[in-house]
Amino acid sequence: MGLDKQSILDATNNGYDVFKHFLGSRMHGTGKAFKSPFYEDTKASCYVFFDKRSRVYKFKDFGDAEYSGDCFFFVGKIFALACEHKDEFVKILRIINQELTLGLETTSQKIDQLVDESVGILSRASELLSIHEGFETAQNELPLKVKAFTPVELDFWKQYGVTKEYLGRFNVVSVASYQGIGKTGNRYEFVSTDSEPIFGYQSIRFTKLYRPFSKPRFLFTGEKTEQYVFGKEQLPIRGDILFFTGGEKDVISLSAHGFNAVSMNSETAHIPKNLLRAFSFRFKHLVLLYDVDETGLKSMESLKHQYKAFNLKSLRLPLSGEKDQKDVSDFFALGHTADDLRMLFREMLDIAYEDSMAIMRTCEIDFSRPPVEPEPLIKINDVTVGAPGNIMCVAGSEGSGKTNFLGGILSGSIKPEGLDIDTLGTMVQENNNGQGVLLYDTEQSEYQLYKNLTYIVNRSTLKRPPSWFKAFCLVGISRAERMKLIMESMDKYFYQFGGIHMVVIDGIGDLLPGVNEEEGSVALIEELIRIAAIYNTVVVCVLHMAPSGMKLRGHLGSEVQRKAAGILLIEKDENTDSSLIKALKVRDGSPLDVPIMEFGWNKEKGRHEFLGEKSPKETVKRNSVDLKALAKELYGEKRSMSSKDLGRLISQHLEIKERMARNYINYMKEHGILEKSTQFPGFYTLVDNQ
Repeated sequence: MGLDKQSILDATNNGYDVFKHFLGSRMHGTGKAFKSPFYEDTKASCYVFFDKRSRVYKFKDFGDAEYSGDCFFFVGKIFALACEHKDEFVKILRIINQELTLGLETTSQKIDQLVDESVGILSRASELLSIHEGFETAQNELPLKVKAFTPVELDFWKQYGVTKEYLGRFNVVSVASYQGIGKTGNRYEFVSTDSEPIFGYQSIRFTKLYRPFSKPRFLFTGEKTEQYVFGKEQLPIRGDILFFTGGEKDVISLSAHGFNAVSMNSETAHIPKNLLRAFSFRFKHLVLLYDVDETGLKSMESLKHQYKAFNLKSLRLPLSGEKDQKDVSDFFALGHTADDLRMLFREMLDIAYEDSMAIMRTCEIDFSRPPVEPEPLIKINDVTVGAPGNIMCVAGSEGSGKTNFLGGILSGSIKPEGLDIDTLGTMVQENNNGQGVLLYDTEQSEYQLYKNLTYIVNRSTLKRPPSWFKAFCLVGISRAERMKLIMESMDKYFYQFGGIHMVVIDGIGDLLPGVNEEEGSVALIEELIRIAAIYNTVVVCVLHMAPSGMKLRGHLGSEVQRKAAGILLIEKDENTDSSLIKALKVRDGSPLDVPIMEFGWNKEKGRHEFLGEKSPKETVKRNSVDLKALAKELYGEKRSMSSKDLGRLISQHLEIKERMARNYINYMKEHGILEKSTQFPGFYTLVDNQ
């Protein structure tokens, strides 16, 4: 096929797979916003979308239009390569082909890549030219004369752990002599000797001369490029640590010891932001490793402050700063090893992460003192749906019976000890210690809430509510203030009543400007889980919306589905006036194993009562309807799908683990929704006669 732009588009679903590979968990499909991977982004304003005009997928950043383009542009930004330059565009194609293991290169293209990546080590016999063939050397009297490395020169590099192989990899040559013209027009000549060797760091248009024991030590010949980054071409596509050093010798020495490194022209040289953005995407840690003299130390502090957004770190070597104890090459020459440098790096991380690790130590599981298993607070058919330290969700549309169902749970939490009452199919742990039971309602009027509370108290057989049962109508409070009031009142009652038994927030969607606000939804659910853990209680969240099939709607619904320990759906029975209780999620086991339960209004008693479980046949029928609708949505126009792909789609759609998704697939097979493909092993087709 060959490696070119069109072959990559054909092999990657018009570029979609490229974005998915490099963005990873940031990307949740097309049309969904995420934060920029290229800079410190505060708001999700980036999208991947299908451009109907060009028929390819593109990346769009509404926060900074500079970062918008197709998959080739995107990969170019990551690796600081420009699509406009032919050679760099070829590198972009190679990176995509290698990262996604597409295998598109022809034999000829593989040879070209091998030669390109082995500059200084491997060349075609027909292309062995003078090292300065085609150079424009305006200040040179004659081209450089190179020679083979002498034993003395190789010993010079050997002290830093550098072998001839690494010299070749970094295009280092031994220069025999160099003749040039000074700024005043005078001619001069440098000649290499054992006591004053000359080395050349070769680039495409220039060579940087290095004379370790002479003055001047450094000299550029040819056309020096504006952005000089030594070692960039030798870097891997991805890595953990990238050191920024003060010189080429340090880069080569670090590489010879197994580290990734680059160098600008000097320690005082400016580091372009676009380069840091590209490197920060490819490497976990960007670390300054300059000389330990005054200039190097000042430069490190200045750059750390200047580029704080890129989380630049600095590592100070334990050297004296004297002539032979200044840089990392000296560090290795003194007998230190790669493990010694890694130890220094770990010590640097220990200091940088000291506060975080102090917190993490309090979160670490101590196997000598295992945590006490929390007693379930709310169970349904002997399956736990609400345990201390977690959130539980009750969802359903208006008029489905959610408020009445909540009344059953709340009555069970305030009833007298030892008394058996109807809690509408739930088993609620008794509140024997009189801890706080708190209800926050954002939906109902004050009078309607009072009426509902009267039913709750009557169901519990009490004459009046206990002092530790508090209910609040927050309808008249602005959305911005509600969460603050909930948090502060919870804290007060936690200490006043010696703990909190249960919290019910009827209408968590009204704590946000909108249920589709992604950042707000994530922050809200994280905060509710945090306070549930701190107060060792269950926070029952009521979501006033009907799900789309088996999935809760909006960003808030997705976050609840992902984080809640249990989710119960309350919906009206189409054939009767009763309400059904269906498990959408349980912490242990499968919700498909929980029977559907029913409650309805008893006119004689003047309240709702539990009517029992639906028959197994009816439960299977209703579950099958939901799963059939789910399968149709996921299959779309496809005739068949592999078990792996179907499991992944179910897992993503319902925000569940793949293990649970496999249970759903097995259920659909057992009940005739799916059948094995007769054409493709491991594939399933959707049964049409449902």
